[in-house]
Amino acid sequence: MAFGRRRQEEEPAAETAEVAEVETAEVSGTGPWDAATDEIPELERIDFGSIQVPIGQGIEVQVNLEAAEVDEEGNPVGGRIVAVTVVTGESAMQLQAFAAPKRAGIWDEIRKETAQEIAENAQGQTQEAEGPFGTELHALIPAPLTEEILEQMPEEMRASIPQEVIDQGYAWQPAKFIGVDGSRWFLRAVVTGAAVEDEEQWQVLEDVFSQIVVNRGEHPMPPRELLEFTLPTEAQQAMAEADGDDDEGIDPFTRGPEISEVR
Repeated sequence: MAFGRRRQEEEPAAETAEVAEVETAEVSGTGPWDAATDEIPELERIDFGSIQVPIGQGIEVQVNLEAAEVDEEGNPVGGRIVAVTVVTGESAMQLQAFAAPKRAGIWDEIRKETAQEIAENAQGQTQEAEGPFGTELHALIPAPLTEEILEQMPEEMRASIPQEVIDQGYAWQPAKFIGVDGSRWFLRAVVTGAAVEDEEQWQVLEDVFSQIVVNRGEHPMPPRELLEFTLPTEAQQAMAEADGDDDEGIDPFTRGPEISEVR
């Protein structure tokens, strides 16, 4: 599959790099798209600065905050957005975009490092597989099943969990890691929930991912640095009206309090 991205070139060090002139390649196939590409399909998207996320019926978009501090009730105070999560049905896809070198992609390295981290830190299992966007990393990660978590589950869901799983205190959570190397950027998605195995729900998330627009910006940045997210005006207003209420999203690796904006 061909992606709508510009030709990759090697990026100089952040401290001394000069911004190279943008070169737009011919576009064919689907995205994710580089913001400098001329022929990006016109869709309704939420603009988070570094990425623009398409929306549609049945899709909820959340922002994941890394709070500078929390108030007495545990609500985030200040902080920055570290990810955007798309939720549909019982599935979620967390999105992050990073700076990358111009000539060499970083997905191969990050994929291997992620597999090692899951094995060593989470005692999980991984294997590589080919998907619509190239090589993916499929993982099984042990998720805790505490009494508090079990009490929050719907009765039917809790009843479906085998007693031996409850007794061992964890269940295997499947996850799928997807990476796309662009021109001076890298886009990563972490898919959790039913879409890991359910083709219908995965198709919704695949369509969203394929129409994301990445805006790398022209300022020098070191490779792997998270591209800056900004909050749309309407989301800021919704958050103000919610008076700081937070809503947990689906995230296999906790990155801080989360606040949801539903479109």
